[in-house]
Amino acid sequence: MVLGKLFGRKKVKEVSYEDSKLLAKDNNPKVRAKLASNPTARPEVLYFLAEDTNADVRKNVAGNSNTPHQANNILATDEDQEVRGELARKICRLLPSLSGEEAAQLREQTIEVLEILAQDQLPTIRAILSQSLKDSLDAPKHVIKSLAQDVEEIVAGPVLEFSPLLSEADLLEIIAGGVASGAMSSIARRANISEDISEAVAASLDVPAVAALLANKSAQVREETLDQIIDQAQGIEQLHEPLVMRVDLSIRAMRRIAGFVAVSLVDKLVEKNKLSKDVEKELKKQVRDRIGKKNTFSEEEEETGVDRAIAAHKVRKLNEDTITEAVANKDVEFIQAGLALMADIPVTTGKSILNSRNGKVVTALCWKAGLSMRLAMKIQQDIAHVPPRDIVNAKDGVAYPFDEKEMDWQLSFFTGG
Repeated sequence: MVLGKLFGRKKVKEVSYEDSKLLAKDNNPKVRAKLASNPTARPEVLYFLAEDTNADVRKNVAGNSNTPHQANNILATDEDQEVRGELARKICRLLPSLSGEEAAQLREQTIEVLEILAQDQLPTIRAILSQSLKDSLDAPKHVIKSLAQDVEEIVAGPVLEFSPLLSEADLLEIIAGGVASGAMSSIARRANISEDISEAVAASLDVPAVAALLANKSAQVREETLDQIIDQAQGIEQLHEPLVMRVDLSIRAMRRIAGFVAVSLVDKLVEKNKLSKDVEKELKKQVRDRIGKKNTFSEEEEETGVDRAIAAHKVRKLNEDTITEAVANKDVEFIQAGLALMADIPVTTGKSILNSRNGKVVTALCWKAGLSMRLAMKIQQDIAHVPPRDIVNAKDGVAYPFDEKEMDWQLSFFTGG
């Protein structure tokens, strides 16, 4: 009866304190949930409902802007993730309005709740904060930095790509400390990133991030950094088209790129940059010469990396030294096949492991192949392009950090053993 009287109309009327007390103790959880969502509900009543046994009631309290700080604190550690998620959304909505001296204490209390949510055990809750605050100028910077340094891409990515509160120094510090797997691309997509940040992204050897950097028209990239990317790209086909489509290539860079990309991409390079007839002829001649030279190779020279690895394995010349040399030359196909043969697994499996960008399984493969841990680290970085944060480091500088059981377990995901 009281419920219909108070909530029967579209416009919610103010609830008297006496009515609130009755509704808050009603046996029907829908009645309590309705009260919890009412913006006129008294703070002390909402505080009482914050510990209701029904999750829907607590969720409505969490979303109510009239809920007192003490209740928000309770709800920040609620057992129900939907309750914490609703609270996170509300806190982010409230932040912009909490400015000025009068709101100083309320802002401080709100930030306290925000800090608790930023450390929530569930990435989905932290991701709500990151998405909601990614463009904010009102969010506390230490919370933004905490989200940017999160181990989950869905949390770190939005603020890394968009937050105006992260300075160049902040971003360089975050990159140096290790970025969440997959989140380096978010930095690479950031508007107007500096030459130093571009250099740090390129140095990460994170292929998707480097591709995103090349596609970022506003990114400032030094010629030296571009040279390093071109060096890396020769053996990484995923970077060929992003390189060709880069907007600020010099003639010198185009000549280098034309030396290894497909004919169709050279045509794109010429067309996109509206090159002079002389330069166009030069680049296309370079491609023809390259193809002609390839066609005149002897049968031995035409051998693939897999063929060479098989031949070396037959004469027992696959070892630490030959793999070290192949890493220096970025002879990826030879290394993929060589490690597989040394580890006695199918070549296709070896290729899949090195393409996984998983530091632990790449390390296990190197161990199975009988290589040193130092070389395993080099292969993680230069061949498998494992993100810096995920690279497995040597124990005491030289030893493998896992025991035989752990190594075999890692490999079993790919070998089925």
